[in-house]
Amino acid sequence: MPFASYSEIQRGRHLRAEMTDAEILLWFRLRGKRAGGHRFRRQVPLGPYIVDFACIKAQLVVEVDGSQHLNSKEDQERTAWLESRSFRVLRFWNNDVLQKTNSVLETIRVALLQAPTLPSPRGGGK
Repeated sequence: MPFASYSEIQRGRHLRAEMTDAEILLWFRLRGKRAGGHRFRRQVPLGPYIVDFACIKAQLVVEVDGSQHLNSKEDQERTAWLESRSFRVLRFWNNDVLQKTNSVLETIRVALLQAPTLPSPRGGGK
């Protein structure tokens, strides 16, 4: 995967500062390896896209969407691009993250258990 450009890094920083309530709630539950020891990053540049959350080692992307994403062709293209690079994509509605947080976290946990894990560049474990 190529390195992110300066403009992608700046856009990621801006998005981190402008997270939705649902993204903030989910980030609080995922950060610091709180998801079964898996490290998530937020607003991550992956190729031409910036994804909400990614666990690179488990090749898992988590997107949190509002109603403007309903039947979005751009989201379908993004998902196809990510999947063509061996990422699995989970999408949740803002409402579900806010009102069914434990169910969303359980879905992520199960996906992480099924994930093929990439070797650590430092030679460590998870």
